[in-house]
Amino acid sequence: MSILIKNIRQLAGVRENSTLLRGKELSELPFINNAWIHIENNIIVGYGSMDSLNIKEFKNSIDATGRLVMPCWCDSHTHLVFAGSRENEFVDKIKGKTYAEIAAHGGGILNSANKLNDTTEDELFNQAWKRLEQIAKTGTGAVEIKSGYGLTVEGELKMLRVIKKLKQKSNLIIKATFLGAHAYPEAFRDNHQGYIRQIIDEMLPVIGKENLADYIDVFCEEGFFSISETEQILTAGKQYGLKPKIHANQLNNSGGVQIGVKHNAISVDHLETIAAAEIECLKNSNTIATALPTAAFFLRMNYPPVRKMIENDIAVALATDYNPGSSPSGNMPLLIALSCIQMKMTPEEAINAATINGAYAMEVQDEAGSITAGKKANLIITKPIPSLAYMPYSFGENLIDKVIINGNII
Repeated sequence: MSILIKNIRQLAGVRENSTLLRGKELSELPFINNAWIHIENNIIVGYGSMDSLNIKEFKNSIDATGRLVMPCWCDSHTHLVFAGSRENEFVDKIKGKTYAEIAAHGGGILNSANKLNDTTEDELFNQAWKRLEQIAKTGTGAVEIKSGYGLTVEGELKMLRVIKKLKQKSNLIIKATFLGAHAYPEAFRDNHQGYIRQIIDEMLPVIGKENLADYIDVFCEEGFFSISETEQILTAGKQYGLKPKIHANQLNNSGGVQIGVKHNAISVDHLETIAAAEIECLKNSNTIATALPTAAFFLRMNYPPVRKMIENDIAVALATDYNPGSSPSGNMPLLIALSCIQMKMTPEEAINAATINGAYAMEVQDEAGSITAGKKANLIITKPIPSLAYMPYSFGENLIDKVIINGNII
């Protein structure tokens, strides 16, 4: 399909070439006022100011008067495939129980694992498909999805096969991450190496054979996977071509940042509890620091020190952590607002972190994350709004009018 979007109040995120943004670069969001953009065969083929438009008549055109157009969100950390919900634990948290206390009594990840292992692959797919459609409507065009709620050989493979089916059916760009090391199942509570051997000897060979994952992730945290256990699992995953990502420093200063950088992780994610050593480590690395502010919001935790990261030229991305226990939302516009309000990011910084840097955090920067000729036509068209800053400012409104995924209006 060929589409012309014209009279755009502001075309934001225009980049001739993609670059991972650090420091002051994050505050720069290139734009064209009074603009047009041309989509042909699901690809961006041209754009510019209206006075440069030489196409007089166009069969499929959208008048974007008063509206902003920008690249779709790139959500680089989700657990979108899960069975059921955990609102009872939500009430427990209100009553004062901590995340760790709930997990210690069979709640949390183990609760989701029990539900998932009792759910058929078809039903798991249907639930995940509805969530995928939902996040697309709020502007997400690329998403990373993790396993980690199976915690058995059968359960983890079932999750990854569901993600593979989502990849095949959906127009969204989807990356898959194997997170078998999300928690220890009850049967292996006192036999960590027994479960790690299952991951290495029984899960990874099938994942490699069926090409079920792009990345491997570990929840490196006190009470979950230690530094040495994390390193053992990452090393095994690399043998199957799985690049590392890390759940790092969410609940404690666990050393996850350092082990992630040591293994050239694409990203280290969470980072609510980091200090000067972690800042220095990230500053001197190519690893992306991914903040998940909706998780901190939902758990009433301190937010990641993103301003300090930006001041130290660290590459920062933003993602939702969409999951049933600690961030039951894949709403990226809300995430942008939280990032501005609670982490003092400017609107430009937040949008860059959730688009081009998010694309880098799942290695899809050549397809998504910016308005660039040759990239997929994954675009957000807002309702008429006065400025870019109005989006996070008016956080309670749905300001998205249309979303275009792979050249198709949804």
